[in-house]
Amino acid sequence: MLRVFLMSTFLPGRSMPTSDPDPRAVPGAHPLVVLAGLLLLAVNLRSPLAGYPPLLGMVGRDLAAPAGLTGLVQSAVVLMMAAGSFAGSAIGARFGRERALGAAVALVAAGGLVRGVPSLASLTAGSVLVGLGLGVAGVLLAGVVKDRLPGRVGAVTGGYVVAMMLGSTVASAAAVPVARVLGGWSLSLAAWAVPALLAVVMWTVLVRRMTPTRTGRPSGARPSCGRLRRWAACYQGGTSLLVYGWSTWLPAYYASHGIGAQHAGLLLAAWSLAHIPAGLLVPALAERRRRWRFWSTLMLACAVTGTVGALLLPVPPVVGPWPWVVLLGAAGGAGFPLGLAVIAWRTPDAGTSAAVSGFALGAGYLAAGLGPLLMGLLIDATGGYSAAIALMLLAAAGQGLAIARIGEVRGPARGPEARAPSAGLGVRAARR
Repeated sequence: MLRVFLMSTFLPGRSMPTSDPDPRAVPGAHPLVVLAGLLLLAVNLRSPLAGYPPLLGMVGRDLAAPAGLTGLVQSAVVLMMAAGSFAGSAIGARFGRERALGAAVALVAAGGLVRGVPSLASLTAGSVLVGLGLGVAGVLLAGVVKDRLPGRVGAVTGGYVVAMMLGSTVASAAAVPVARVLGGWSLSLAAWAVPALLAVVMWTVLVRRMTPTRTGRPSGARPSCGRLRRWAACYQGGTSLLVYGWSTWLPAYYASHGIGAQHAGLLLAAWSLAHIPAGLLVPALAERRRRWRFWSTLMLACAVTGTVGALLLPVPPVVGPWPWVVLLGAAGGAGFPLGLAVIAWRTPDAGTSAAVSGFALGAGYLAAGLGPLLMGLLIDATGGYSAAIALMLLAAAGQGLAIARIGEVRGPARGPEARAPSAGLGVRAARR
């Protein structure tokens, strides 16, 4: 699988012919070095988020805080990610995307260190910093990929999203053991600042060797980009609500059908693992085969099939949970990078890409922060999960409408044509 990813990323295929040398290339550094730097940063963009929920019990006991309050801290992180996403492109335009990206990950590390103080005030303040840093970094990462590795946007986007997933998986699995070894939940949260700081140091060294890029005002105000921004936000909102809704309520939903806690935990682990191959391969295939709408629709069909299957046939002996969980995981793993890749393919420059990505990611994080809360209210109000699952199907319908309105994208344009103004939302990449 890794071999396929690297071949899709750096070996020429029929959709990626060789182009003239890019004046923005990194002197003295192979594209693999740039990719490695981006992946090192990306590994740290979900670990602070994933390392907190396993510690909720410890936090509540040590701080004598109710579960609702400790859970609200996590929701606040996601909502601050939305705020950071909306501001990210302006920050990148003002200070330079590469340097601002390193600073955003440094802010994540600083927030982790603040959370190392065992008090509710420091936990809240550090979580605000973490959320802002994560939101800004996510937007700038998309802009840097568009600017520095424009010929392999789909494959690279899938790669760094998978790096986020791997960091998240390690952090959630190691949070409690690290807390026991270091002597407390606060030190476990602070521990994730160490790899973030190391990644920032390595990225800073790399940035000093890069040719500066133009970071002028993004051109996303054009009507065509405005339409793309709205539909990309609709797409990300739908996929985010599906992902965060199931990640929050999947164990509880299956527990309501008599499945034990350990079995439900294995289901969530399988759901997470299914993200990885889909996130690596599907965006690369969409780019290489030049069929974005086909692959996006296929992944949405997986999400709808998994959701309806979990609702109608949740337990054995008819089918059982495993096929539905795998379908949902694959759809979630590919949906997010596909949404970012289409923005990069449809925008004329890195500044516009960051601006549109920031708006779309902000909308997605708002859905991620508020959607599971609304689902919980529906569960309490109805005494079951049908209404909450119907909300996710409604989000999937919105995502499907966005796919139809964005339309087909047959691979990114290259050379001078890639920087030409688009004629509208339906413009396609130039044929080679």
